[in-house]
Amino acid sequence: MTATARPLARLGFLTIGLFDEHDPFAGHESTLQIIALGEQLGFDSAWLRHRHLQFGISSPLAVLAAASQRTTRIELGTAVTPLGLENPFRLAEDLATVDVLSRGRLNPGVSVGRPTHFDAIKEHLYPDSWGVENFGHERVERLLHNVRGETVSTFTGTEGIESYSPSIQPHSAGLIDRVWYGAAGLSSAEWAGSHGLNLLSSSVVRAEEDDDFARIQRAHIDLFRASHPLGEAARASQGLVVIPTDSASPAQIRKYDAYAASRYARTTTPQGPQRILFAPDIVGTSGEIADALHSHAGYQAVDEVVFALPFSFEHADYVQILTDMATHLGPLLGWAPRSR
Repeated sequence: MTATARPLARLGFLTIGLFDEHDPFAGHESTLQIIALGEQLGFDSAWLRHRHLQFGISSPLAVLAAASQRTTRIELGTAVTPLGLENPFRLAEDLATVDVLSRGRLNPGVSVGRPTHFDAIKEHLYPDSWGVENFGHERVERLLHNVRGETVSTFTGTEGIESYSPSIQPHSAGLIDRVWYGAAGLSSAEWAGSHGLNLLSSSVVRAEEDDDFARIQRAHIDLFRASHPLGEAARASQGLVVIPTDSASPAQIRKYDAYAASRYARTTTPQGPQRILFAPDIVGTSGEIADALHSHAGYQAVDEVVFALPFSFEHADYVQILTDMATHLGPLLGWAPRSR
């Protein structure tokens, strides 16, 4: 095994929180149990992905508010919240509220862009303004303005028995330093760095100047840090799908291998006009996965990761995968579980 220059300092995981259309409680409860398990295993963070009009968690902040009351230490994140479907004023209120409830453990991850299937939903999402909505970085800047506690109202003081603040309430000091940006391209990585955000690098990138996923991911991280006021100290997290099999049953291993094989074709060449490139899923023993990561150009640039759980597995599979990550893979990467 080749030693890495950066021992892993933070180990996190990401889930979509799938549920049955006819029994949504069970899926949401499973997700809350998985987050609690992550804390028991010593993971540093647990992240939820947004899914709108699908059978995955559509309101991560509501679920993370519930998770904040079942846990005490693990950090809680969104990876990512697409701001095209959000009002930055209201979202800032929700973010601050969950951060207060979790005692400063929230890590909001956001991205911008035209909402998926926008033409199909625009009349319900923005019935009076869909033609003029700005889905660019200005939306992030509005959110950051609000989270910082800067002025959003020209009215302040007391009216009758009610007191009004000129800024979003509650205000959670320190939340602004824990905002992450999900970047898939070079310009987005540079923008995130120049605005002092943290970088979430996922298993999906745009192949703008290269066709090799690992080199592309590394280029994004390098450009981000070159643009960031903190330079090399700027926080960047790598996200890949890794599935350790150390304690998996033969049936689970067959399922995991079939899952990775079914998704492999999309990793061999950029897809569509935007040249979207997906990272291959890494399935194997923790030793095999550690070797693959140590030779991965993107992984070599970070000391924290958020590994994505496969979307369609069962609760017992997630328990096995997370347990192997914490007890086998993490230590091979130089990580030690946080105090329980």
